Amino acid sequence: MDTIYKVRLVSPKTKERLMKKIYSAGLYERKAAIHGACIKFFTDSREFKDMWEDNFEPMPDWIRPHARLFAVSADRLRVLYEPLSKTVILEGCDYYGWVKSIALALIADFFEDFTSEHRRNSVHGSFIDYGGHGLTIIGPSKSGKTTLTYGLLQDQKFNFVTDDWFFVRFARNGTLIFTSEKNSYIGSDLADNWPCYKEKIKNIRRDTRDRAVMEVRRVLGEDRIRKNSNLKISIILRREKNRPVIEKLGADAAVAYMLRHDFCNPHQLIRSRAKLEKRKSFFRELFKRAPVYLLNTVETPEESLERIKSLIRDNSD
Repeated sequence: MDTIYKVRLVSPKTKERLMKKIYSAGLYERKAAIHGACIKFFTDSREFKDMWEDNFEPMPDWIRPHARLFAVSADRLRVLYEPLSKTVILEGCDYYGWVKSIALALIADFFEDFTSEHRRNSVHGSFIDYGGHGLTIIGPSKSGKTTLTYGLLQDQKFNFVTDDWFFVRFARNGTLIFTSEKNSYIGSDLADNWPCYKEKIKNIRRDTRDRAVMEVRRVLGEDRIRKNSNLKISIILRREKNRPVIEKLGADAAVAYMLRHDFCNPHQLIRSRAKLEKRKSFFRELFKRAPVYLLNTVETPEESLERIKSLIRDNSD
């Protein structure tokens, strides 16, 4: 997977110097709760501020932040990260999608470094619940993750957990999954494959990339929203001609695929040897705990959707 921007690591001294410069201008300040962690957001963009408020659960102002994200105007794009204080300075970005993904990457990095018997890890993927357990769909960009996620959600038996990012805790009674966002950032092409969504999303406010934060409860209904679930099956996507449409993978083969595709996550703030080993270890354990299938999305979305439903039926108790 190609990196969509480069992250430059900076020292605490450099961070302090840059923050003093940034603070010379008036900034909006908001705190968000992401799976119990607090991230403080600073921006000079009214659009970013509004979308952030729609996207994430608010955190009380008296809670001290675990991470900080500055998104400010500049002549060129830069992503600077100071890991000790978990501070990102994002300059010259006009795309909210990167803002929210970097916020999630910040919290993911915080959890990776946090020592606890209840360690959390993160996955850049969607999760759909059915009856208290469910499936994750993970894939490289443009492999069909969002299309298939919302395709499944046309069926009332499936419930929404997340369409982009979730957190994981390994427990004796299963692999526990937790949502990351209050609402979802979607593209206007959601209804191209599934027309049932057309009327429900036609009036939502869009940004300069023709994307919007969608109030999931309004689209799916309050009773179909879940904060957590339990992993039953993992589906990894690829889109390659002349390859099998579906394969069952062992844990090692699944990890090898994830490594070849940068963990299907372009939003990693640190790519060090230590971080690589942590992520390999996490995904190996994740894929040992539930069946893993590699789905080639070269068929129509409807055909791929039927294959997923067949896998769910085959793996039902």
